[in-house]
Amino acid sequence: MDRTELLNSSEIIRAAELLRIGKLVSFPTETVYGLGACIFNPEAIQSIFSVKGRPSDNPLIAHVSAIEQVSEIAEQIPDAFSLLTRSFFPGPLTVILRRRSHVPSIVSAGLDTIAVRMPSHPLALKLIELAGEPLVAPSANLSGKPSATQAKHVLEDFEGKIAAVLDGGKTEFGIESTVISLIGEMPILMRPGSISKEAIEEVLKCPVGTASADLRGPVSSPGMKYRHYSPRTPVKVLHTLQDLESYLAAMPVQGKTMLLSRKPIAHCNSGIDLFSLTSKELYSLLRLADENRYQQIVIFCDEDVRKEDALMNRLTRAAGG
Repeated sequence: MDRTELLNSSEIIRAAELLRIGKLVSFPTETVYGLGACIFNPEAIQSIFSVKGRPSDNPLIAHVSAIEQVSEIAEQIPDAFSLLTRSFFPGPLTVILRRRSHVPSIVSAGLDTIAVRMPSHPLALKLIELAGEPLVAPSANLSGKPSATQAKHVLEDFEGKIAAVLDGGKTEFGIESTVISLIGEMPILMRPGSISKEAIEEVLKCPVGTASADLRGPVSSPGMKYRHYSPRTPVKVLHTLQDLESYLAAMPVQGKTMLLSRKPIAHCNSGIDLFSLTSKELYSLLRLADENRYQQIVIFCDEDVRKEDALMNRLTRAAGG
């Protein structure tokens, strides 16, 4: 393939043209960058799995630009969906519904469900509109690596492997969407994100369950079954200041350590570089650690951090569980 085109916002028509002829285009959302293909082009969708190295049983998310598009790809839509869309669409929420049979099954890893969301990034919405149909788009990174929150991250992984990247700057939230399933009697939280379980319960006026940790069979949501968000650099997660201080004190003085913490840490050794731990910058910092060849990444999760389910989910997976 030729070099990947880096497109700016004024070149969005070019991005849509590439999608319509079956090419892959990465585009910004408010969460992370997605790697997009038109939903009714199974050959293009297959190339997403191939270029990412993504397991075929890991479903994709369909991105829409209008609520009316949901009924074109989903059926038996419950009333709870309307409640959620009025409060959270467009935004960082994905909802799992029943898939219409004419939607290629590769989108949903062969399941009869489909994950749907409406991103709030204006470039994403305009691109979907210009493409003329929903776009399926997992995060634009090699499978297992930290997600891309800037166009340059996408190029690091896919230069020459995809047609184009639509550059929309840094993403707003920096972690993937919340995923909620409306299949079954009780809504189920499949993946935590910026929209909390409590916020969803407040809107639905009913309890929301949490997905089982038993993931041996098929799963209807991405981000559950495999190791994700992991840099090449080893990651160590610590939960108490005492454990952190003991670990740093016993650490041999060789190479550089990236330390991520919400709070200032005193008595850092000269070989330790301290960075602020935030959801928005997490993936950028994990990629920076690889780029600058840090020996390890040490992450201190204080009480406040441990209350953030979405961030803890990513940190745990980045450290390999």
